[in-house]
Amino acid sequence: MQIIKKLDLFVLKNFLTLFLGTFCISLFAVLMQFTWRYVDELIGKGLSAFVLAKFVFYAAEILVPLALPLAVLLASLISFGNMGERLELLAIKASGISLFRVLRPLFIVTAMLAGTSFYFQNVVVPDADNKFMLLLVSIRMKSPELDIPEGVFYSGIDGNNIYVERKDKETGWMYNAIIYNYKDGAYRAHIILADSARLETTADKKQLFLHLYSGEQFENTDGGNTFQTGTSNVPYRRETFVEKHFLIDFDTNLNMAGENTFSSSAKTKGMDALLVDIDSLQAYCDSLGYAYYKDYKRFDADVPLTTMSSDSLQVVRALEARAAASKTVKAKIDIDSVFRKKSSQEQQSIVLNALSRANMKTMNLEFCSMMMKQGQEDVRFHIAEIYQKITMSLAVLLFFFIGAPLGAIIRKGGLGVSVVVSVLIFIFYYVVNTAGVKVGREGSIPIELGVWLSTIVLAPIGLFLTVKSNNDSAVFNKDAYVSFFRRLWGIRQKRHIAGKEVIINDPDYDKAEALINELAADARAYLGNKKLKRLSYFVKLYIGKVDDSDIRSISERLEYLVDMLANSRKRQLIADLNEMPIIDYASFRFYRRVRSDMKNIISVGEKLKKDIYGK
Repeated sequence: MQIIKKLDLFVLKNFLTLFLGTFCISLFAVLMQFTWRYVDELIGKGLSAFVLAKFVFYAAEILVPLALPLAVLLASLISFGNMGERLELLAIKASGISLFRVLRPLFIVTAMLAGTSFYFQNVVVPDADNKFMLLLVSIRMKSPELDIPEGVFYSGIDGNNIYVERKDKETGWMYNAIIYNYKDGAYRAHIILADSARLETTADKKQLFLHLYSGEQFENTDGGNTFQTGTSNVPYRRETFVEKHFLIDFDTNLNMAGENTFSSSAKTKGMDALLVDIDSLQAYCDSLGYAYYKDYKRFDADVPLTTMSSDSLQVVRALEARAAASKTVKAKIDIDSVFRKKSSQEQQSIVLNALSRANMKTMNLEFCSMMMKQGQEDVRFHIAEIYQKITMSLAVLLFFFIGAPLGAIIRKGGLGVSVVVSVLIFIFYYVVNTAGVKVGREGSIPIELGVWLSTIVLAPIGLFLTVKSNNDSAVFNKDAYVSFFRRLWGIRQKRHIAGKEVIINDPDYDKAEALINELAADARAYLGNKKLKRLSYFVKLYIGKVDDSDIRSISERLEYLVDMLANSRKRQLIADLNEMPIIDYASFRFYRRVRSDMKNIISVGEKLKKDIYGK
């Protein structure tokens, strides 16, 4: 019992030490990839270190459930790879302890990590996601930090374009400035030229104070009328100034958006809120769809009768009165005859009116369809969030049962192979999960299948690796796969017998000759067997329904002959001996190979007899 406890402590120490490091690395990697998407929105805004720290902190909280599976995969792969490389796993199994027993303490730890992941997704991440989106929107609304470059027009100030030929970065003075102020419209633009200028921010950071010195101002006072009439004389106002000052609206403060801005988003809700909202959204979609259904099932009573001519109106009303008086009488109106009696102008008006009403109905139907699709998308989005909280938690266990057996199989520790394998597996999982969720949200496949697709794909892989590792199977043994495909497709092997430098006992050539004659006779008899002409026999032989004892006997005696003659000093005999076929599982399950092998035994046997006696 004490040995088992020490073993648990040993395994846990190896795993947890690596897990702390791999979790920090994984979180940093996904955080950098996540933050890189928003670099353009962060740079140039003059954000304080506190705001940037909040941005990174909220993003890190959101990404913890994503970093946990990768960290568990990497830690389990490295820890079991190290134990396999140091032959510690071999010693543990040799003592009679199975791999499942070694995994038991780590399974308990990863189950606790899966629960932690679920807690983060259900409690921490929704709140962090809400705060992150509020902060991101506030940063997007914030005006950029003022930094007017030299030699180009700067349009960062709303309603103004500023050009500065030269700028003193130490004092902030700008020289030979051109300002286009088009806040009053393009036809009433103010053009200001100044020898020198200086910009300052007001105390409340909501306006810019622009100081201009030694310049001129031009303003078009016509408002664009001359451009419309084609008059060449354009009234304008020109002003020369020594010093001019005015304010420009430019809010550089970070104004936070309202807390309820993203309260309806599924990402900002926990499990309980999602379940309640799914019921509400589904009920709303059902009631909306039923209302649309009733609208288009009933008779189109919104056709205004006043659009008809007086004669047609009287006919329709008379028919309606007659139908109301007698339910059994159903009057029919010959629409075509009524239409042909109209003048061409009236016919055109009726057709245009019908087309207009048809277009309105089409637009109304498209709007209804869009509303229903949007409602169903909201429902699927909420359902996907519920299942993702579960699947991302199970991914911790799933990656553990992939990483630990895989490390025990490859027996390579360190960060080299482990990092490459872990990243490839995680990328595969992430791509399958993202694609499945996206397709499910679009409604192309059931949302449940889309969200669980990554788990369905990787779970069999984890089970396969765990079983193979526990049974010490050669999963990554190249020779095993080569042998399998060779046997599957009947690929022939060749002999590679080389002459021996030291021979103790020479072969019994008389016995060899007798064995050659015997094999040749059996090969001829086997070729004459009628069962070789039936394809059904070879199908049964291939799937293992029958056992061909004759060819097994030939194969065993042939190998005995080759082993005997391999001790010969005659080089030509050794060379001809290499031409003897190898009748193995692959050969005698394919009838073409069988025929060819039997013929080779006969022909090569004749050569061997000549080599024995030097003929």
